[in-house]
Amino acid sequence: MTIHAPSDTTSFEACLRLFERYPLAITLHPAGGGSLSMVLFSRAAGPAGFFVLTQARDDLFVIRSWNRHDGVDQVIRPGEPVPAAIRQVISASMPVPHDGALLGWVTDSQVTAMLAVHGRPPEPWDSPNPWGAVLPVPEIRVMPMAGTRELLHWPPFTASPLGDGRFWEYVERGEIVDIGPLIIQNPGRVFWVPSPDRRSARHGCIAVLGNLPADEYWLPAGVYTDHWTLREGIEPASAGL
Repeated sequence: MTIHAPSDTTSFEACLRLFERYPLAITLHPAGGGSLSMVLFSRAAGPAGFFVLTQARDDLFVIRSWNRHDGVDQVIRPGEPVPAAIRQVISASMPVPHDGALLGWVTDSQVTAMLAVHGRPPEPWDSPNPWGAVLPVPEIRVMPMAGTRELLHWPPFTASPLGDGRFWEYVERGEIVDIGPLIIQNPGRVFWVPSPDRRSARHGCIAVLGNLPADEYWLPAGVYTDHWTLREGIEPASAGL
């Protein structure tokens, strides 16, 4: 995904375009005065490829490294120049869906896999880190429905959602949908089941109790779990289904 901005587009205007074009990537921070942020992923930057772009005010953006030790901390204002490396990050990075987003991969109008997004930005960015802890980086976990090992029904980017580069093209084509509103409309029908070994909050499965229809797709009842687990032939608990 690349933001195709005209050569005379400023970095500030490119930031505005990101927030206008990718609402699914935006996180609202009420405690921060209502500021907005999104995570950007730059494959060209290697291990330090995650950045947090924050709209602090109408006339001010700030872009920072996901890990403060990687050193990027740049303000972006209207009409002010920024370093070439920062312009490259803004123009050629992929916005990552916001932390907690739950998406669906649609095949023939049926959700055949869920995409669980994990990526809570470090808060606050400039707080001390005395233990030198390694921050978990953002990720998208692809979770097909248990019992469906037919790879044709799995997303083509299953092994590396952020490395595909066409994520937002799939969204535009309706192959990836936001199933959050469907879940809100059907309370008590979708549950997160943590992994028994409690490795982290990111590990577990999703149980859907009953088929859930939407206008352009439907979400089948079942248990959705990490694709690596299914590849290894491990079936999750039924979770009461």
